Amino acid sequence: MVQITALLLACTIATGPGVEAARSHRDANGTAILTEFSRFLKLPNVASDAEGIRRNARWLAGAFERRGIEMQVLTIDGAPPIVIGEIPRPGATATIGIYAHYDGQPVDEDRWSTPPWTPTLYTAPIDEGGEPRALPAPGTPIDPEWRLYGRAAADDKAPLIALMAAIDALAAADLVPTTRIRFLFEGEEEAGSPNLREYMRRFRERLTADVWLICDGPVHQSRRPQIVFGVRGVVEAEITVYGANRYLHSGHYGNWAPNPALMLAELLASMKDDAGRVTVEGFYEDVEPLSPRERAALRRVPDVDEDLRRQFGLAGTEMRDLTLRESLLLPSLNVRGVLSGAVGDKARNSIPSSATASLDIRLVKGNDPARMLDRLESHIRGQGYTIVRGTPDEQTRLSHPRLARVTRGTGYRAARTPMDLPVVASLVEAVRAASGEQDIIQMPSLGGSLPLYLFEEMLGAPVIILPIANHDNNQHGPDENLRLANLFYGIDLMAALLTMEPPASPPTE
Repeated sequence: MVQITALLLACTIATGPGVEAARSHRDANGTAILTEFSRFLKLPNVASDAEGIRRNARWLAGAFERRGIEMQVLTIDGAPPIVIGEIPRPGATATIGIYAHYDGQPVDEDRWSTPPWTPTLYTAPIDEGGEPRALPAPGTPIDPEWRLYGRAAADDKAPLIALMAAIDALAAADLVPTTRIRFLFEGEEEAGSPNLREYMRRFRERLTADVWLICDGPVHQSRRPQIVFGVRGVVEAEITVYGANRYLHSGHYGNWAPNPALMLAELLASMKDDAGRVTVEGFYEDVEPLSPRERAALRRVPDVDEDLRRQFGLAGTEMRDLTLRESLLLPSLNVRGVLSGAVGDKARNSIPSSATASLDIRLVKGNDPARMLDRLESHIRGQGYTIVRGTPDEQTRLSHPRLARVTRGTGYRAARTPMDLPVVASLVEAVRAASGEQDIIQMPSLGGSLPLYLFEEMLGAPVIILPIANHDNNQHGPDENLRLANLFYGIDLMAALLTMEPPASPPTE
């Protein structure tokens, strides 16, 4: 990690004018902000949709260029584009980088209350009786408890719209950023950022910064703002187990032909004990312990477990000896989908020929993605399975009663920035000014995953996360939404960050 510019670390933050400008601007232009946000959300942005991603990149670059900021849409072969830009500051002694991603997760439209690419404003959360309503007329009040529904409303287009609105607010108040600001907007974060390393290698000189700030993720479940110093890594795998080489009649062959759906269920069940702890040998071995400062910060994080159980309709939880905040600092194994046969009106009385499960493993600092997959495969072998890499041929099927095709996915390691960097005090003051809260939560790590480690490895800069979205935003799921109070906080926070003032140069002796 390179030495961070001393002037930035020692800075005091003159957040007053920036935040005041942001609040005045959004009070006067709230409808215009929501209208622009809705236009952005209408652009489908699933990472695998190459043309859709390119449209998003062009729209994003154009939106910043209309604000007088020079932007570039950069591409490398076979990769979605990144969008970069800079607000120059002649004589600046420090550079702040702001990262966001403009791609989103796939959608299952049948499970959405409104079409995911038709952003819809609701008077309250849908599951609490919220009703759809039109965007307010210009100049009319906006209820901060309204919710805007649409894919990527929270993850991760909200910080981008907040940043645009903050830039507009500063311009309207004749304020300018007081440090050099650089932007990096990525189009495949939800696909694991497979090309971000190469982008950073090729365009490193345009991406140097003293610190990178990321506003992805939610505020704390207590609705209090938080500063987060790390993220989990993630790695994925698919497991397919096999039965007969065709579907078989369940009456003629039941009790005789192995059922791969049951075999897979048994295999998956073997991976966790009754308390929810992963039973894969060595799964928790490499976890890097927290520092004393991190442990102290974790103890100050509010315990929201009981409220969340009630909110999510859960009578109990896994890892019962740990709170949610503690469990996020351990690796996890999640079954994110199972496919075999059919259900409902498509079900038929047959034995399926295969069953597939899709898994994600969230990693914490110390875990190596490949090593964790090796351990998973060792566990599968320990349950009597022979692992193959492709669809087994007839001879392989006849030779091995238990076959599992394991497809290893891409992934990346976790990262955690030290909490004792001098810049942290300045960021705390910015969050206080934007939120009006004095007691700011500081979390060693977020539960989700972002490619923070690349900023350390490739750009030599620390990364700190300043989330803005509401915790109940249905991120990655149906009915993703953003609470407008959180959007307003994001605008104020961006304005505070853009107006961070380096101190005067120390007097010469």
